[in-house]
Amino acid sequence: MAEVKRDYYEVLGVGKDADDAAIKKAYRVLAKRYHPDMNPGDQEAEKKFKEASEAYAVLSDPEKRRQYDQFGHAAFEGGAGGAGGFGGFDFSGADFSDIFGDIFGDLFGSSRRGARGGNGPMKGPNIRKSIRITFEEAVFGCEKELDLVLKDPCEDCHGTGAKPGTSPETCPKCGGRGQVVYTSQSFFGTVQNVQTCPNCGGSGKVIKEKCPKCSGSGYTASRKKIQVTIPAGIDNGQSVRIRDKGEPGVNGGPRGDLLVEVNVSRHPIFQRQDVHIFSTVLISFAVAALGGDVRIPTVDGDVIYTVKPGTKTDTKVRLKGKGVPSLRNSQVRGDHYVTLVIQTPERLSAEAKEALRKFDELTGNTLRQTAGAEKPEKKKKKGFMDKVKEAFEE
Repeated sequence: MAEVKRDYYEVLGVGKDADDAAIKKAYRVLAKRYHPDMNPGDQEAEKKFKEASEAYAVLSDPEKRRQYDQFGHAAFEGGAGGAGGFGGFDFSGADFSDIFGDIFGDLFGSSRRGARGGNGPMKGPNIRKSIRITFEEAVFGCEKELDLVLKDPCEDCHGTGAKPGTSPETCPKCGGRGQVVYTSQSFFGTVQNVQTCPNCGGSGKVIKEKCPKCSGSGYTASRKKIQVTIPAGIDNGQSVRIRDKGEPGVNGGPRGDLLVEVNVSRHPIFQRQDVHIFSTVLISFAVAALGGDVRIPTVDGDVIYTVKPGTKTDTKVRLKGKGVPSLRNSQVRGDHYVTLVIQTPERLSAEAKEALRKFDELTGNTLRQTAGAEKPEKKKKKGFMDKVKEAFEE
């Protein structure tokens, strides 16, 4: 009696409305779990792998999926044998390349996409550091010094890593190519996966006798001071790139770069948004009413600004060109926006209070606008005994 096939959607564990990405993701998980190379000798795992592969071959092909949705398994019965299939099923048209690249990459320690091509020159890794500067230093730029430990080619072996008088030898595993080809047999046929040689690390060379000074690394570390020029207008979180101050390159490649991230300290008065600066200045009632000069702090120093008579609180003032320089053109600066806030005095002398009352009488007598009006009586809060008394009276 023929074995009854399970529903393909059920095999992959997806719904009938699943898109191509969901189907591929589901099959990738099952293929890695049940692949014969990961389960040698396990016939049950091989059976599940074939079942999942058959389901994926149908559901990943739009035309085959349409036929399956309409006729079920009957759509493929008795018609599609061939060299590419098993059990009478045709796998032609199904794309397994990226999935098996991941599977065999896991088997051999890295993915095909991550393999380095050959043993040619490669740029060294970048070094990342951070530095803290003040608000004013970010606005106008500055010079800073970093103390770093950097690697340089070993003076004894000149960067080869081999003992002086000897030379690195060609790697016997990869033949100097820096790559090895792993071959795996599956029911789809022979699958080849190119990986970085684990013996030489992709360099194509092996060292028999290591340099005693650098222990075969080819590099020696030393502490150095690096000057960092912080450009005017830099903002918090931005980085300065110093070329060729990173890690040494591989196989004669150039050095990496030094990336210095800038952290700007908060300012007690100023706030920044892009190239503009914002601050608040308190003014007296007299200056707001009568007008007068006030001193406004800016990054360039104090500026004298004349307040117009009758100025209201929260009035905005724009100081053109007193903001932050543009990184693209330091000659172009943003603006400084100041909010004028009228300050109410908290302590007044008797003379000042009397003068203020006379001022009020002359400007509307607002202090006496409620004269003669009855104030609402405040209800006296009842105590415990009052509540007991009311209870007995009821």
